Amino acid sequence: MKKVIINLIRFYRKNISPLKTPCCRYVPTCSQYAIEAIEKHGAFRGSLMAIWRILRCNPLSKGGYDPVK
Repeated sequence: MKKVIINLIRFYRKNISPLKTPCCRYVPTCSQYAIEAIEKHGAFRGSLMAIWRILRCNPLSKGGYDPVK
């Protein structure tokens, strides 16, 4: 399951993300954070962490450095 989710994220990064204006307010980017979280914490918990991160990434957020813990 981990590999499927990570491949979907990589597909997004390669094919969809270049069509959009860069808008991630964090380092690493939300998609990189998602891959790292899933690799480190597994498909379920890593996906939840990635979703929470994406929800926090908005124009009202300060952003900044936010590594996977």
